[in-house]
Amino acid sequence: MTATIFENGLRTRLQRLARGSVISAIVLGLVSTGAGSAVAAADDESEASSVELLLSAGVRGTVAPGTATTASITVQNDAKSELSAGRVTLEINRTPLADEASVTTWLNDSDATGGFDQLGTDTVAPVDAETSATTSLFLPPEVLGDLAPGVYPLRATLSGAQNEGQDAARTVTSTSVLVVTAAANPPVAVMVPITATPSDGALLTADELSALTAPDGALTATIEGVRGTSAILAIDPAIPAAIRVLGSSAPQSAREWLRLLDALPNERFSLQFGDADATTQAQAGLPGLLQPTTLAPFLTLSSFTEPPDETPTATPAPTPASLPTDGSAPTPVPTPSDEPSPQPTDGPVLPDDAQLMAVEGSTPGILWPRSDVSAADLDTFSTYLSGGAVTVLSSAAVGGVVGAHAAIDSHSVLVAVDAASDALSQAASEDDDAARQQSLAEASAYLALSAQASPTTPLLIGLDRDETRTADALREAVSSVDSLGFGLSEVLAIPATPSTLSTEPDPARATALQGMLDSEIVLGEFSTILDDSQLLLSPKRIQIMRATAVGLTDKGFSEAVADVNEQTTETLNAVDIPPASTIQLLSANADLPFSVRNDLPWPVNIELTVKPSDPRLEVQSVTPWTIQPGTTTRVKVPVSARVGSGEVTLTLSLSSPTGVPISQPERVRVSVRAEWETIGLAAFGGLIVLLLGLGIIRTVRRRRREALAGDEEQATSSPDAVEELNE
Repeated sequence: MTATIFENGLRTRLQRLARGSVISAIVLGLVSTGAGSAVAAADDESEASSVELLLSAGVRGTVAPGTATTASITVQNDAKSELSAGRVTLEINRTPLADEASVTTWLNDSDATGGFDQLGTDTVAPVDAETSATTSLFLPPEVLGDLAPGVYPLRATLSGAQNEGQDAARTVTSTSVLVVTAAANPPVAVMVPITATPSDGALLTADELSALTAPDGALTATIEGVRGTSAILAIDPAIPAAIRVLGSSAPQSAREWLRLLDALPNERFSLQFGDADATTQAQAGLPGLLQPTTLAPFLTLSSFTEPPDETPTATPAPTPASLPTDGSAPTPVPTPSDEPSPQPTDGPVLPDDAQLMAVEGSTPGILWPRSDVSAADLDTFSTYLSGGAVTVLSSAAVGGVVGAHAAIDSHSVLVAVDAASDALSQAASEDDDAARQQSLAEASAYLALSAQASPTTPLLIGLDRDETRTADALREAVSSVDSLGFGLSEVLAIPATPSTLSTEPDPARATALQGMLDSEIVLGEFSTILDDSQLLLSPKRIQIMRATAVGLTDKGFSEAVADVNEQTTETLNAVDIPPASTIQLLSANADLPFSVRNDLPWPVNIELTVKPSDPRLEVQSVTPWTIQPGTTTRVKVPVSARVGSGEVTLTLSLSSPTGVPISQPERVRVSVRAEWETIGLAAFGGLIVLLLGLGIIRTVRRRRREALAGDEEQATSSPDAVEELNE
């Protein structure tokens, strides 16, 4: 946990169930009955692992010295068959747990020093399949005795119950703690991150915002969960930006959510856009924090025809500087947001990036990165933010006993109690009330031990990044430890305790980030085929930033990086020349069509360069063309043949208007048969002459026949001719 204290997945219920006699019974069964009963034992294990015992006592695990309390024991039957009646036994170990390590050992491994005393027993009625049943045990003051303030191991055991089909009853054990509180606890502040991850890696869409800000949405649950508390809000500026870029077309629920967020009195600070990790960036050698290149491509003019809502004015976030080009680190794509965005001469004025990303009322200069930092990283953080940076770290990364505010060298650090933050995060993400109470008891134990070490030193809790919490779970988790009126300004005002770092940085994420930024440079050159290169580069930068998000587990980080690289490859291959078959050129001059494919959602401007392998064919060397989105277009290139026939190979290549090569060159064979045009013309001419001759002959013969017929008719009709004929 020294790498980060804010990742989900502490202990599952199944891990807790793996403790105790369930596993022992299975092992003994396998040993005694041999391999032939292995399958039956496995089935029994499956049924037994579907039964869980949840234990909590007191108020979220706490009780005042010398007072009575109640223990709650819940039997959760997740099996598909009924669980028979059984008996639960509650025990306490009167030897207090000395430190966080001993609490963790007890909860994870059921290992604690000292013996156990029975506090009470009760009968549990049968539990239907896939349901639960809860029993309560009243513990009067004399049962607990004169327990001094401290954290005590608590254990409940279910015996005599079995599911249908099992050969024997199983024993299920649950471990928890009982915290006997001191007279007063130090104040505790709770930091709650507010993040939301879109499905495409860029900005949340209108549909996603509608779902998240609906009455049962995750962002709505966050607002409801922190309302009425002093929780310190750590807000991803990508959320308000996603709402504001939609203008009047943003869902009404999303605009109302943003209004409610701004109206909350809770102190707040801004996370990096997309919750990008500053530690990864510092270890990658970046001289400035990554920022979106611009959010202008996400704006639609028609959505700002109405008077815009009042948006806060914020100091523009630092823009990334160009990195060294000596090979030590990649150079990010220049950000055009350094210059004012062009505005239409007539019509609405579009908001700029600073207005879109502003978090109203946020305290500047705070970073909440992963905790695997080095002293050099803290130095780098100070250069990232003007006036220095206050860094939030896990207590697991900070050596020595400290409170909420520490000083490492000359750097200010806010220290979140590691184990308590984990337990409270688990409680805040737990829908089941019994399981939540068990996690709250665990958090109380860790906080009590921290208070014992320094009774008057304020403490800080940092919840995990979690986008699936319910309002009830979050509210109860925060309220269980929150000291009303104790917020960020009070934490920063605490005198800093000198301390040191105790972490070992992991360079794997930094190396992956360098690789993604290297590919971004290539993509930047490729994007010169677009009228506006930011249509491609802006979403890609945001996707890269989200791939380094603090809340990602190692597996999630690897998947996010793989997705970035895969999409980059797909984009670079989206424009190319499909393979073509041999072209027959039958004339001396013609326009040869060559196909160019564009799978991008925008029109691209390309230049098709054609080079013949033989001077017998003259070709227009460069032909500019615009290819429409999602189409394959034929680009016509004029050619002329110098000789009658032959085979010529044409090398086709694409480039952007600035000369950047696009895709791989393609070769096309052209079979030149230009003499066939002359032969064809001669044959055609001869055919015409023959047809004309035949027509003339037919006309002459017809006229002769007509003349002879006329003479005969005249001779027949004349009287002299008749007399001559009679004589």
